[in-house]
Amino acid sequence: MSPALVISRRELRTYFNSPVAYIVVTVFAMITGYLFFTQLFMEQQAELRGFFGVMPVLFMFLGPALTMRLLADEKSSGTLELLITMPVRDWEVVLGKFLAAMGLVCAALGLTLVFAITVRTLGPLDRGPAIGGYLGLLLMGGAYVAIGVMCSAFTRNSIVAFIAAFAISFALYLFGPIVQFVPQGLQPLISFLSVSTHFENISRGVIDTRDLIYYGSLIGVSLLFATVSLESRRWR
Repeated sequence: MSPALVISRRELRTYFNSPVAYIVVTVFAMITGYLFFTQLFMEQQAELRGFFGVMPVLFMFLGPALTMRLLADEKSSGTLELLITMPVRDWEVVLGKFLAAMGLVCAALGLTLVFAITVRTLGPLDRGPAIGGYLGLLLMGGAYVAIGVMCSAFTRNSIVAFIAAFAISFALYLFGPIVQFVPQGLQPLISFLSVSTHFENISRGVIDTRDLIYYGSLIGVSLLFATVSLESRRWR
């Protein structure tokens, strides 16, 4: 088994041996459930559009909450130095941490499948947007998690890591709502930088390579910066 997968399994055990995973996933499920069923009963519309509409905001909190301690706590406790003395590369440490957090994201999203089942029970479920929406959630969740891992690699304080990851995620989300207020010449660039704009495209059931490239690049660059941050200890 590759070192990245070993680290991932170790981190997942750490998650579930502490109340962190249970608290974060439970709170996430409660909030999404409340928002979904409130809209369902108030608007009398069995659809997932409202659920997908609030997810970019909720993920801004979920991603940093799951990742804030991944590398920051390892640095502050000194266990990172012990980890990197083992036959494992820096990028494998970063990838393992990323995969562990994505495992929890998938678990949280798995709980929300009950919403799709509910819609399917009450009326026709538009499978294209539903499948696209969940694919978009995985990509967007990966982007937020990668940003969180990057911020956790830059500091020894998990609270600072949370705030920094949230700030970056919020800035990327904010590009969407403000695009109509910027000069017309900058609108294509601002729209491309918006994490929510790309998610909205995918959630409509349209898989565009530009959206895939955006999320892939955001994840790759964030994990690269996290790896460089770990490697920088050798230059000090």
